[in-house]
Amino acid sequence: MTATVALYTALVAFGNIMDFGTNQQFVQHVLSMDTTFKDPDLMWRAIESPALQNAAYVAVIVWEALAAVVLLAATWFWITGLRRDAYDRARAASTVGLVMVLLLFGVGFLAIGGEWFAMWQSSDWNGLDAAARNSALAAFTLLVVHLPRVRPADADRT
Repeated sequence: MTATVALYTALVAFGNIMDFGTNQQFVQHVLSMDTTFKDPDLMWRAIESPALQNAAYVAVIVWEALAAVVLLAATWFWITGLRRDAYDRARAASTVGLVMVLLLFGVGFLAIGGEWFAMWQSSDWNGLDAAARNSALAAFTLLVVHLPRVRPADADRT
């Protein structure tokens, strides 16, 4: 499961780097709040500076790339852990990477994008469903990673 999240996150980061403009538009529209209901009580939150919008988008890409690297390392630790005792290292690296994914999609997209910038109001630039799917996958994987470990010595006692 860690490998699945690692691959997905790596592909998202790679896609954002190779096709910078596509999701750059998404970030610009969300931050500028130009496709929301334009409620005057909320529009003061809008960020209309292209420099700040691009900085936010680059920060998202860097965060995605770092999370992907951590999760890829965790995947390697899980694989090598089948042959030697790398379980604790694999679990720790998975935890860090998965929490990074949860922070990006849960805090970044659901809370900040969805609520602060009212992304939920946009029919064209609404990434809440994708953010919820990514958050759910990362959270479920994190739960599985933290299931109690059954060691061969423990299994012999039963």
